[in-house]
Amino acid sequence: MATYAVGDLQGCLAALQCLLKRVAFDPTQDRLWLVGDLVNRGPQSLDTLRFLYSIRESLVCVLGNHDLHLLAAGQNIERLKKADTLREIIEAPDCAELLDWLRQQKLMHYDEQRNVALVHAGIPPQWSLRKALKCAAEVETALRDDNLFPAYLDGMYGNDPAKWDNDLKGIARLRVITNYFTRMRFCTAEGKLDLKSKEGLDTAPAGYKPWFQHKERKTKGLKIIFGHWAALEGKCNEPGISALDTGCVWGGALTLMNVDSGERLSCKCDAQGHAAVPPVAPRMTEPSPASAPR
Repeated sequence: MATYAVGDLQGCLAALQCLLKRVAFDPTQDRLWLVGDLVNRGPQSLDTLRFLYSIRESLVCVLGNHDLHLLAAGQNIERLKKADTLREIIEAPDCAELLDWLRQQKLMHYDEQRNVALVHAGIPPQWSLRKALKCAAEVETALRDDNLFPAYLDGMYGNDPAKWDNDLKGIARLRVITNYFTRMRFCTAEGKLDLKSKEGLDTAPAGYKPWFQHKERKTKGLKIIFGHWAALEGKCNEPGISALDTGCVWGGALTLMNVDSGERLSCKCDAQGHAAVPPVAPRMTEPSPASAPR
C-alpha cells in the first residue's frame, strides 16, 4: 500500500491518469491525497470530478478556492466567470451527486501517524496545529449544514477581514478562515494577508513573507503538503514543507509525490487534455524507514 499526494488538477484528467498509471496506482490498496482545486480552467473538469468520485473511497481531499467557487456557482450559476470551465458540471445530470460529495470534503487533513498536514494554500503562522484543525472544522460544518451552507456561500467572497481575531463571529470569521486555507500566499507574522501578490518567493510586499517562512511559525516541525501557488514551481526551500502545484493547467506539469519517500513524478498535458508523457515509467519505489517527505 502506497500513499501519494498530487498537485492542483484543475481539470487536467489526462495528466493525472498518466501519473497513476506510471505508479501502477491500485485504488483497492493505495491512497491518493488531493491538495484541492480539482476543477476549473482545465479541459476536463466534469470528467475529472466524475473520475475522482468513482475512486472516492481511495481519496483524501481538501478543498481549494476553485472547488468552493464551483459549489457557489452550483447554487447560483450567475457566479460563473468568463474564464471558468464549470458550466458543464453544473448542467450535468449527476451534478447534485458530485457537488454533494464535494461539500463533504475537508479544508485540512492531518495524518497523526506521519505528522503530516494536507491543505490547499497553507496554515497561517500564528496558528498551532490544534487551532488550525479547529478553525477548519468550523468551515467544514458550514459546508455540510443545509441551513448554514447557502449563507456561507453568499458571504465567503472578499478579502476582509485581512487578519484573524478570536473575537470574529459569523460570516466574517468563516471568510478569513477560508482565505487562509484556500487563498493565502504572503502574510505578516501576525497573519495579516496580502491576497493580491501571486508571483514567486522574492516578490513579497514590504513587511510580508510567504506564510511558511516566518521564523516563529507555530507549526514548525509539522510536515505540510500544499498546492495553490503555481509560481513556486514546486519549490519552496523550507524543510518539511512540500509545494505541489506546478501549474499543469498553465502549461507546466502535474506533480505526484510519494508521501512517505518524497519521491516525485510529473506529467504534462496539452491544451486538448492529452497527456504529453507516455505512462511507461516503473512504479515508484516503496518508502524506506529512513526516508521522510520533504
